[in-house]
Amino acid sequence: MPQNEMKILITGGAGFIGTHLTRRLLREGCSVRILDSFSPQIHGNSQTLPSDIAPHVELVAGDVRDRDAIRSALEGAEVVVHLAAETGTGQSMYEVVQYEQVNLLGTAHLMDYVVNNKSSRVQKLVTASSRAIYGEGKYHCPAHGTVYPGMRSASDMVSGQFEPICPNCSAPCEMLATDELSRLSPTSFYGITKQVQEQMTLIFGQALNLSAFALRYQNVYGPGQSLKNPYTGILAIFSNLARVNQSINIFEDGKESRDFVYIDDVVESSWRCIRTDTQGVEAINVGSGERTTVLQVVHEIIQYFESHSEISVSGAFRIGDIRHNVADLTKARQLLDFTPKWKFTDGISRFLNWASQQESNASTYEKSLSDMRERGLMRG
Repeated sequence: MPQNEMKILITGGAGFIGTHLTRRLLREGCSVRILDSFSPQIHGNSQTLPSDIAPHVELVAGDVRDRDAIRSALEGAEVVVHLAAETGTGQSMYEVVQYEQVNLLGTAHLMDYVVNNKSSRVQKLVTASSRAIYGEGKYHCPAHGTVYPGMRSASDMVSGQFEPICPNCSAPCEMLATDELSRLSPTSFYGITKQVQEQMTLIFGQALNLSAFALRYQNVYGPGQSLKNPYTGILAIFSNLARVNQSINIFEDGKESRDFVYIDDVVESSWRCIRTDTQGVEAINVGSGERTTVLQVVHEIIQYFESHSEISVSGAFRIGDIRHNVADLTKARQLLDFTPKWKFTDGISRFLNWASQQESNASTYEKSLSDMRERGLMRG
């Protein structure tokens, strides 16, 4: 079908990725419907879509856990982009039922409709997976070659040993870019829920002869991400603190690293899966392919805001956090002809320029850390 005739449902479409993707789909001439519950943790008191989007889309205000809301939202939809989920590795370790209900039951309702409703017109599924499903990901041991370290032990990290070790000989090992054939070994409950979401999407796509894509997003950032949610990521957290000159506590030794992927690259890769000439059943990494340490992030933010925040490298750590990640993007290049355009230094400037114009929300971060300490999930 021509692109401008596609009827697309985006679950969680009022969120960060969803609103950016909606703008792109509208420019492509698609018909867009959004299902969103406007979770207060993400949206605060807002129950509305951005003014540039609202007049041009159909909004179904509802929860993915509600079968009636799912049924209403899916009626007539030809492509489903499933973004609705609870996010945050730390919070998932104690809000266990909430994450199970939203991420797994919500996805089950979607698949149940597609399987059992004879009037379903769904031809393609695109689900937001996560690099969290890899856990520590892929490493190289001099003695044993490619290895996949398990969750780091609390006793090692208390002693300052933060780097993953070879599961065979306990020797230090070197991080490699993680490809889609790497072992899946999530170290947080969030990662487990994303792995199951992904597998549900691909299994039902295969069984029903639908195109289905699970996009393993790395650490997505950019203008429009929630600054209210203390679990939204370190860029939002540190920028909130730096703007009001509050002290910034860096976990571990600050050398832990992430693959930060700018929102425009996420939208581009997602669109390349949505459009009609892309078919198949695939899991695909979406990232920058660039490794950035937490210390680099903090210095970029401090410099941008000319902040007087005191920086402390505390050695504290959260149970379930990974040490490093960077995505191998070979498959995205081969299947989607996708190469990221945004370098971190360019994207962070664009994000911080936007963040500087928003209300600061530094107060909720300490409570999130307290919640984890109380449950023994944060040490130091």
